[in-house]
This record gives sequence, C-alpha cells and structure tokens, in this order.
Amino acid sequence: MSTETPRRTRFRFGAGKATRSRAVAGLTALLLPLAAMVGMASPAEAATSATATYLKKSDWGTGFEGQWTVKNTGTTSLSSWTIEWDFPAGTAVGSAWDASVTSSGTHWTAKNLGWNGTVAPGASVSFGFNGTGSGAPSGCKLNGASCDGGSVPGDNAPSAPGTPTASAITDTSAKLSWTAATDDHGIKNYDVLRDGAVVATVTGLTYTNTGLTAGTDYSYTVQARDTADQTGPVSGAVKVHTTGGGGTDPGGPGGDKVNLGYFTDWGVYGRNYHVKNLDTSGSAAKITHINYAFGNVQGGKCTIGDSYADYDMAYTADKSVDGVADTWDQPLRGSFNQLRKLKAKYPHIKVLWSFGGWTWSGGFGQAAQNPAAFAQSCYDLVEDPRWADVFDGIDIDWEYPNACGLTCDTSGPAALKNITSALRAKFGSNNLVTAAITADGSAGGKIDLADYAGAAQSLNWYNVMTYDFFGAWEAKGPTAPHSPLTSYSGIPQAGFNSADAIAKLKAQGVPASKLLLGIGFYGRGWTGVTQDAPGGTATGAAPGTYEAGIEDYKVLKTSCPATGTIAGTAYAHCGTNWWSYDTPATIGSKMTWARNQGLGGAFFWEFSGDTSNGELVGAISNGLK
Repeated sequence: MSTETPRRTRFRFGAGKATRSRAVAGLTALLLPLAAMVGMASPAEAATSATATYLKKSDWGTGFEGQWTVKNTGTTSLSSWTIEWDFPAGTAVGSAWDASVTSSGTHWTAKNLGWNGTVAPGASVSFGFNGTGSGAPSGCKLNGASCDGGSVPGDNAPSAPGTPTASAITDTSAKLSWTAATDDHGIKNYDVLRDGAVVATVTGLTYTNTGLTAGTDYSYTVQARDTADQTGPVSGAVKVHTTGGGGTDPGGPGGDKVNLGYFTDWGVYGRNYHVKNLDTSGSAAKITHINYAFGNVQGGKCTIGDSYADYDMAYTADKSVDGVADTWDQPLRGSFNQLRKLKAKYPHIKVLWSFGGWTWSGGFGQAAQNPAAFAQSCYDLVEDPRWADVFDGIDIDWEYPNACGLTCDTSGPAALKNITSALRAKFGSNNLVTAAITADGSAGGKIDLADYAGAAQSLNWYNVMTYDFFGAWEAKGPTAPHSPLTSYSGIPQAGFNSADAIAKLKAQGVPASKLLLGIGFYGRGWTGVTQDAPGGTATGAAPGTYEAGIEDYKVLKTSCPATGTIAGTAYAHCGTNWWSYDTPATIGSKMTWARNQGLGGAFFWEFSGDTSNGELVGAISNGLK
C-alpha cells in the first residue's frame, strides 16, 4: 500500500498537538475520502436458509459506497440469489459490481452473476455499488423471503429495545432494566449480551446478572426476538463497574493519578506504530488511560475520522496484540479491535475517543448551536454496538472555543460549557467526559475567553496542553523552550508557560484535581543558530523526519543530546540546529511539581515519539507515584 507521510503543523500559545494530516493513497475501494462517514452495518430482513445484510462502507457527501452480503445459514447450497429492497426517493444505485442491479421506480433488484450464484453452507458472497443520496434500504427480501433469516416472508424483524439502565450494583451483581421493543407479530423474548456475548434470554424487561468480579467494567446490550425467532438490532450499551476490587482504578499503575497518552489513528501508516507497540514497549503497564485521536466533527455531529485505520485494517499475527491474525469476515478489525485486545490484557486501562484536534476543530462552532443533538450524535457513534466495549468515554479537543486556532470561533464564552453539559447528560455518570484545552495563560489570552470553570463541572478532567508555546513558526526566533514549566528572564511572551496557565485555571475556579499537566514526546527546533543558550536568532525551522521544526524524542535523544535546561525543559544545540524537548529527568521534575500542585496527573502527546522501551512513559509513571 502507498501512504503519504503524516505531517505535523505548528501550534501557538500552548495550544495544541501535532496535526493529524494523513491521506492514504491506493488502499483499494474500501478506503475513500478522509472525511468519510461510515454507515452502520445493519441487518435487513430474512430468508429461511440465508441472510442478507447491508453495509454503507463509505460516504463522501455527494455519494456513498454500499455493499450487500448474502450468507448461507442453511445446510444445503444456494444455487442462486436475488435481493430486493426499496430506497427512498432521492437515493439511487449508480455503478454496481459483482451483481446485476435493476430498478423499477424506487424498488431495486440485484441478481447474482453467472460465477457467484452458488453459495455453500456457511459461506458468503458480496456485491457492491456506488450510490447517490442519503437514504437507507428498507423492505429487503432475499429469494422472496425476508433478509434476516426468519421463516415468515414479509415478517419484519423487531426494533431495538431501549438502552438498558443499571441499578443495584454490588461487588458481584448488577440489575438491568430496559424498555420494550416493538414488532408487527409480537416479541417472544430478549437476549442479554455482556461484552458482546449472550449471557441470558428472558421474557421480561429486567435481568440481574450475578457471579461478576468485583471492581470490574462490563458493557451490556439487549436484543429482542420475535415470535418467528428473528432477532432485531441490539440496543445501546450501558457500562457497569462493579463495586469493591481495591478502588476506582483496580490494577492501575498510578493510584489516584491519571497517566494518559494519545494514540493517533494515522500513526499506523508511515510511522508503523500500532497498539501492539504499547504492549511491547512496556507502556501499557504504566499508563491509566488512552485518548484515541481523532474522530471528526462535521455538520454539528461526531463522525468517523479514518474508517480504515479505526476498524477495517486487517492485522497479521505478528502485529496483533494477542498474536492472532484478523480474518476477512470478523465484525471488527483495525485499531479498535487491537484496543479491545489490549484492554483484555491490561484491564486497568480506560480508552476515550477524542474528537476534534487542530485540523478538525472547525466543526465545533456548528455543534455549539445545538449541543443536545451534537451529544446524541457522539453517543451514538462512541456507543456503536460494534465497539461500545472498547471505549470508556469521550474527549473533546476543541482548539479553541470563542478564540482562534486553525480557524476562528465566535460561539461565545458559554459554548464549551453548553457542549460539555450536554455530553455529560447524554453519556451519564458511568462514562468519562474530558476536554483538551489551551494553556495560554497570558493576560486577555485564550483562557480568559471561555467559561472553563463552568465547563469543568461536567468533566472528569482537562488535558491542559502545556506545550507548543514557542516554535519555528517564528522562523527567525528567538529560540525558546516549547514547553517551559515556569517563566524565565527573556521568555518571548509572558504567560506562555505551564505554571501561569495552571494558576489562571485554578483562579477561575477549576479544581486542581481536574487538571492534567501536558508533556510533549517531541522537540521543536530552529536552524541557523549560533547561540547555545535560549534567545538566539535563527534562519528557519530545523530539519525533521515528518515536518521541519519538529522531531520525535526517540530521534533527538541521540541525534542532538541535551546541552542545558531552562524553565524545567531541556534544550540542545548541535551544529547550527537548536532544539527544546523533555527528557526523563525534566519529566521527573515536572511530575514533582504537578504532585505539589495537587494536579490530577499528566498526559502526553503522543506514544510514537517515545523510545521502543517507553522511557518517557516510565518517567511520568514513576514521577506520579
């Protein structure tokens, strides 16, 4: 596969993280434009010995790619197949492959070709098409019967039950309750699924699951069966954390302190950095949380960032966390499935899905116009039954509310508070809701432009982006540490340091325990520098592997070793290049400062900048103890 090298774009005012610019060329028709929003794989209705399911593989705004899959669930071979369905007006099939597709008005019919009509028991065959419009198929029939495997032609599958609620949670049990599903011929019973597997089938609307493990996270969904034994879609998921087990973070390495790292979806391409690297580096045993970056924000909604990397990329055994290769037909692949495997191996780790970032923050302004609708869209995506068990909450990376980043926002000081309040109301108390925010502590700066104290009431914590204060976007300098802990004589801008940012947030009313100190696992640098100490002039950005002016710590530690320390951050002068970055020693000092300030812990951007043995992650972990 051909890939384009990921790039990092500079940030101002302690503002953000390296940008997520990655486009992957030639990934086959499965990978479509960057902003693709992938539809839900939804069962249609049934045939006696076969099923047909529809998947909207990609959506690029003006069109989409759809796929139907026929699976033989019987004991004898199918000799041919015909799928019929209806699209609403305005939605139509364009070009198709691996089937002959015709229409009569809004009714569509697809027949097998000469070479793919025979389907052996247990086997599947698919065909695809490019379409226009935004509608979903309905009234599906496979060989004249309904497509979901039921025995009664025309008998629709039941609807999804209501998302269950949990009560009476103890060390070893939890009671689940849900609202009824509907069906045209009546509901027979309900399957209760725990972490995706059926644990009980009941006729009522409640179930108490016993025999659980204390201090453990579980995810529950419910699925209805009708009188023909057809199953409908699963409900939304509810997370349950049993009591006991030694605290709120059982098995975690940081006690009550958070040690969170960002994992980037584009890192699996040019960087060749995968979830397994968190295990082999030893980092997984030392962290408490992972922010998966990024989901997009479009049209006032949370949307998929990179469907191929997120849940479609097939992993070979050597790159898989558990050494087991993905199969072509498994329901979830990609980094989401690898994160599921990592959590199974390290049960203390919590994973949040982060939305926005420098490149994709432009959509938050529209989201702020209808926070409830935005929250609903985020919940529906994060709690998608295909990966609901992977995620323990959501992170909002808005750069920046009521201020300027890549674009300028004018939503007003209350916008962030309104959005975080809606997210908390929708995600509930069992999910984490967090936000990455500016560290601009200057007078009249970004912290002063939004109600961060008000928004904090709905959040578990803030990731305060205390890095990228200075960099080679000022091509001639002066050289300065990009992540100064404190101010110093000659600092180019007052208020551009961690201590001032934290102090201003505390003064606004944000509890110290809800503030995490940010660490960059990279350096920023200039070239054409003759002066060893900070404050020197330059001619431009120093060369970097992925982008000029920025380089990973794992490279800098040997290519340009530190020659001094300023304001709690290391700097290095080698040849005519000047870099600033954090080392295990400076991280140790910063963690001591964070503990003394009563902060909730630390976070870092991002895993792939560390050494293969995770020495920076280890320094944070050791420093927080």
